Amino acid sequence: MHTPDAAGTGRSAFAAAAFSALLPGLGQAYLRHYGRALAWASPYILLLALLAGIFSNEVTRQPFLVQFSAPSWLLGTIFAIGIDLIYRIASVLDAYRLARREPAPRGGPGLRLASTAGLVAVLLVLVVSHVALARPIYSVYSALTGIGSGDDDPIEPQPSDFPTFPPVPSLPPATAEPSVDGTPPVTEPPAPTATPGLPWDGTERLNIVLIGADRREDGGSYLTDTMIVVTIDPVTKQVGFITIPRDTTQVPLPRDWPASRNYGGTFPSKINTIYTIARLSPSLFPGNDAQRGYIALKGALSELYQLDVKYYVAVDLAGFTETIDQLNGVVIDVQVPVDDVHYPTDDGRGSLKLHIPAGIQYMNGQEALAFARARHETSDFDRSERQQRVITSVRQQTDLGEVIANLDSLLATFRKNVKTDIPPELFPRLLGLVGEIDLDQRVSLNLNPPTYSTQCYPCPGTGLYELRANVPAIRRAVAEIFTTTAAEAERRQKLEAEGAVVEVLNGTAATNTKTTKVSEYLASIGVNATVPPVNGGLAAAPTYTQTVMTAYNGVEADMPETIAVLEEVFGVGVEVADDAARAADIVIIVGTETPDLKP
Repeated sequence: MHTPDAAGTGRSAFAAAAFSALLPGLGQAYLRHYGRALAWASPYILLLALLAGIFSNEVTRQPFLVQFSAPSWLLGTIFAIGIDLIYRIASVLDAYRLARREPAPRGGPGLRLASTAGLVAVLLVLVVSHVALARPIYSVYSALTGIGSGDDDPIEPQPSDFPTFPPVPSLPPATAEPSVDGTPPVTEPPAPTATPGLPWDGTERLNIVLIGADRREDGGSYLTDTMIVVTIDPVTKQVGFITIPRDTTQVPLPRDWPASRNYGGTFPSKINTIYTIARLSPSLFPGNDAQRGYIALKGALSELYQLDVKYYVAVDLAGFTETIDQLNGVVIDVQVPVDDVHYPTDDGRGSLKLHIPAGIQYMNGQEALAFARARHETSDFDRSERQQRVITSVRQQTDLGEVIANLDSLLATFRKNVKTDIPPELFPRLLGLVGEIDLDQRVSLNLNPPTYSTQCYPCPGTGLYELRANVPAIRRAVAEIFTTTAAEAERRQKLEAEGAVVEVLNGTAATNTKTTKVSEYLASIGVNATVPPVNGGLAAAPTYTQTVMTAYNGVEADMPETIAVLEEVFGVGVEVADDAARAADIVIIVGTETPDLKP
């Protein structure tokens, strides 16, 4: 027997359609077709149960979320949104048809016309809402594939802008037909073919060079003034930053490159020019126009460090400032004042007198760039440390809400100013690895003179200021960057297990330089130590000479390893006190005679 139609009960077809637009099956339930409603809703019930299982487990939640940084998953999500739209439309039409099945619905032609108009409105809302949901996902997909494509060449170099270097041993002569005017033809050896290494397998040590590039307004040069190789051990979760000064010369080149034979084994200019010179020399360096400069830099650093630098991430200075501004600035602990009386203006046509005082500073994009870039009154060596501090500060302070709120502008900036050769499908694995490492315990290796290079000015042959690389010393330091003894590893595990929260305060009239170094040293051995931003990290008085350490609220009984290590490091005993308002477990006040510690 036919079930009485729901329309006979006076239920609205428009309401049924609207309910099914919210959740397929809800309109059918409104019309009291419960079996039909369950059938329409069952895919969503199963999906919600699956997601609940994933998100309720910390082991599965994070890996699941990072998968959405893979372009294939983003495309899959867009496809799923399209399927959801089609499914909801079908459910809406089914609910509407059920409500209109009665041969003579109530309300006459006018109400039926209004109901039809309501159905059209519901369908339009469904389409618009799904397009609005898919749009940012497609923007992320486009940005990820855009920065990973490496198809855009950031410069159009002019040969006159950079010097050419005669070959050290002459290359074998090539045969060629004589020119029309009878002069000997100028021939070049054939361009080498790039032979990229195997992709990262997830277990071997991962090395990525971060490049901060100064692209000149005329487009004729692309100076890689910042070159930081981030090296990560995915097994131990150790991370190191290896920074080479931009003025370093005599960097060895891979022996199978024609450039190595042509230049006598080492690059003859400053390392920050290798991108542009390689870009101008297709016969000497592997790769196409868009990638040759990056391949040259990766190859030179790989040869120098004896590491396999697999990937690069390059950021233009303009993109750096835009990104900081879009993230609403960054807070940086300035250890010592930064002065530069000749800091270049944005257009490169003049200079400014720059002064950044010591202390906790909030900086916008231009100020953070100036802090990272200034060098005339300090040095390139100090600058490399400041650049690392900016990178870690931005990474630690990035707020997910700010990223979402500024997603469109951030993606546009990334696509315009960031280039990388990291395969987009590798992004989820990299994000998972980044989430597991602690940048506070990074090992920083700055390859500065006199240990790692010899200063030369004016240098014979060029008349320029150069840092001539001490290759054996550099290779030895890089090889030992993660060297720890079994006893040190065991001590670190005990310290991390105790989880003491340690605050380091400045009890002197000097800047926070020593205080910050103390906290960084303690962090490097496994103690969770920081200089708190409250009161600029200053103690109650600037008159301390000896180190004073105080353990609060009985933590000395629960943290014996931490207490023993601190007493060993500073050579003084730990005092005990009670203060329920004190958030830190242990407070260290640095005095004038506190030893200088360096991580």
